[in-house]
Amino acid sequence: MDTWQKAAPGGEGEDALEIRTVNGMVELRDPKNDSIIVRTTPRKWAAFVLGVKAGEFDHFVAD
Repeated sequence: MDTWQKAAPGGEGEDALEIRTVNGMVELRDPKNDSIIVRTTPRKWAAFVLGVKAGEFDHFVAD
């Protein structure tokens, strides 16, 4: 998968991050500022996703 894909249900949403894999790395970007790309390993990405699902970052979300 080397094309950008929206990280939102159904691939919609203006504010949704975009994600892709390139050369074995996971890349994320904000489509409104696509010059900044965050790059990480698949292992670190998987750990982050598990943490999100477990609620480890819920305190960062405003009520």
